[in-house]
Amino acid sequence: MPLEIDILTLFPEMLAGPLAASIPGRIQQEGLASIRVHDLRAWGLGRHRSVDDAPYGGGAGMVLRPEPVAGALAALRRPDSLVILFDAAGEPFRHDRAADLASRSHLVLVCPRYEGVDERIRGMADLELSIGDYVLTGGELPALVVCDAVLRLLPGGIEPGSLLDESFTRGLLEYPQYTRPASFEGRGIPAILTSGDHDAVRRWRLRESLRRTLERRPDLLEGRTFSPEEVRLLGEVIGERGAGAAGGRGDELPADQVREP
Repeated sequence: MPLEIDILTLFPEMLAGPLAASIPGRIQQEGLASIRVHDLRAWGLGRHRSVDDAPYGGGAGMVLRPEPVAGALAALRRPDSLVILFDAAGEPFRHDRAADLASRSHLVLVCPRYEGVDERIRGMADLELSIGDYVLTGGELPALVVCDAVLRLLPGGIEPGSLLDESFTRGLLEYPQYTRPASFEGRGIPAILTSGDHDAVRRWRLRESLRRTLERRPDLLEGRTFSPEEVRLLGEVIGERGAGAAGGRGDELPADQVREP
């Protein structure tokens, strides 16, 4: 059964192009997901389809009224729906949440605008999400981020092997990747990658994944349960750092010693 996503927005044109291109577009063409974009003004008030008003108590900007959102949800919400409101105070969006959303059958994404939403709208949502500690002009970009992250996790969305070692899939950042040319501006590639020893390559990738995570996102290692192999490899990385190793580049072949595979 395909994942169904309904998006409520005041600017549908911001979503149409990105959702129709690349992997999101192909996934929809293959019937793995269905995304419908709705103009929230269809549930606006009065002749002018009003959706916002000035805040009680005064202040700058306009606030999204509750009636249009309530009307839209009354039309779209089902027993299996998960309604998501994008908000700066929401839960930080991470890989685990993307995987959870990919397992659902129906998502309704509410894209706020203006100064914010009437507080009573929060009570209509099942989940509030934030894509980072900064302020955007609306929820359309977060909706695109969530759709992209979720769609690629659907069974059949992309090659299963492509998901195995990605950043965050196993709680670590992805290891460095190389492709042709084998020599570029005097720099070669790690010798192990052309050795033909698949198990050695696997160990190198795991070690470099641990190294990169330790250097760039040490918070991801906090509370992590490590396998014996990870403990050993992380010990090697820490030992190299203590000895002043050159951040994992010491095993690169000189450019003049590299041959194309």
